Amino acid sequence: MAIDKSQNHQKRQQRLKEKVDERIAAATEERGIVQVITGNGKGKTTAGFGTVMRAVGHGKSAAVVQFIKGGWDCGERNLLEKFDVPFVVMATGFTWETQNRAEDIKAAEQAWQGAKAFLSDPKVDIVLLDELTYMLSYDYLNVDDVINCIANRPKHQFVVVTGRAAHRKLTELADTVSEVKNIKHAFDAGIKAQQGFDY
Repeated sequence: MAIDKSQNHQKRQQRLKEKVDERIAAATEERGIVQVITGNGKGKTTAGFGTVMRAVGHGKSAAVVQFIKGGWDCGERNLLEKFDVPFVVMATGFTWETQNRAEDIKAAEQAWQGAKAFLSDPKVDIVLLDELTYMLSYDYLNVDDVINCIANRPKHQFVVVTGRAAHRKLTELADTVSEVKNIKHAFDAGIKAQQGFDY
């Protein structure tokens, strides 16, 4: 009985390996991809920064643009700036704090100019556009301009976009879209955001 289980397991794993090997062999194109990390759950920015850190760890050049949360101290920024990763920070904080649409639009457009510079620079291997989705949802930035700039970036350049409610045009452009789902959140239980874990 134990031998049968072991043999069946080995056969299943061998079939799985053959399928995986076929897919690996068929994936021959090499170019920068666009990844969108969206959804209502916690961890979108963290995942985006994790990708940037992985790239930097492999000697790639990276650049980061932070929309919305730029006013907060940022542990990832503190670390990545030590590796000469440039940041453009909107630095207005959350929109419910500013309560000034005109000033938010102006700040978003200034940050977007920095993003456009990164997206046109062939020396930059990966660009993180953190919380960009809000800029499109709130009509702070022109959707078509954003899509065109990302689509026409250097061929080797990777782009990671984070934020809730990603615009349909953005998800259509993306090669990879991941949705982070909220199951539970400590904040809902009255636990405040804490340095070193939440930011």
